[in-house]
Amino acid sequence: MTAVNRALMLCVPLFAFALAGAMYTPPASQNHLPGEGQGEVTLSSLPPLPEWAYNGLPDFTAYQDSTEKKVSFFSYLYPRIVLANSRILLEREYLASLADKAELTSDELDWLARQGDRLRIEARPGSQQQFALLNKRLDVIPPSLILAQAANESAWGTSRFATEGNNLFGQWCFSKGCGLVPQSRLEGANHEVAKFRSPYFSVRSYIQNLNRHPTYQAVRDIRLADRKAHKPLSGWELAEGLLGYSERGQDYIREIRAMIRYNNLDFYDQEFRTLLGDRTPAQFERLASAKPDTALLPGGSSGRTSPFEG
Repeated sequence: MTAVNRALMLCVPLFAFALAGAMYTPPASQNHLPGEGQGEVTLSSLPPLPEWAYNGLPDFTAYQDSTEKKVSFFSYLYPRIVLANSRILLEREYLASLADKAELTSDELDWLARQGDRLRIEARPGSQQQFALLNKRLDVIPPSLILAQAANESAWGTSRFATEGNNLFGQWCFSKGCGLVPQSRLEGANHEVAKFRSPYFSVRSYIQNLNRHPTYQAVRDIRLADRKAHKPLSGWELAEGLLGYSERGQDYIREIRAMIRYNNLDFYDQEFRTLLGDRTPAQFERLASAKPDTALLPGGSSGRTSPFEG
């Protein structure tokens, strides 16, 4: 069975939703960070990004059948989510190893300082306070939430900001020329919609945005509570913390949750947990450098090809 056919079997009837803009996004100066790009700080244990992470967005406008277009969108984006989350898990493993050390080297303290700067943590590098805050902010976002928001914000990969800027989440930047000027921008406003080298970097920047902006404190609180209770992370549950993502407030949250339910997107959360397997650094590294992207499609590790199989 081909990857496309396998992806088509994952579909349930889908509903289209209106495009909504992200209201809170990192400034342009934070769109390009040390290391390989948006959302990461140099770490030797991070393998080089696979070449497919730099590929641009497919032409989703070419699909005549809306269901095929939407399923293909999920099939394209899910491996990039796995890649981004796996690399974050490698960073978390390194963070945990530093927390166990009695004394930290200058290089280790420097890495902690740069992570603190990236995630907007005001605490002394290597302090218990910083480790606690990094443990809360340096973490993954469930695939179901990313898929639903990307589909909603980019009109299933067909919006101008997606096709011209590889921006799937409506993220803003604030310096002239950093992105695309919105046609509906109010007079006197100076924001632009950020441009990214590829959709993968848009995913990384979006995760970073949820992990550090004060508006999404509730997202991080819900995630940490689930971690402490040893519960699997749920995109539907974390969506409750998105009140400030859109001016539509609770209506936006209901819309994102409806997308997750109607499209059975929690299947991707379950599949990601299966891919993680025994959750060892070696497994994270394998996922963080997988070639090609089809190796990360649902069904590859579990043998299931549909969310409806028992």
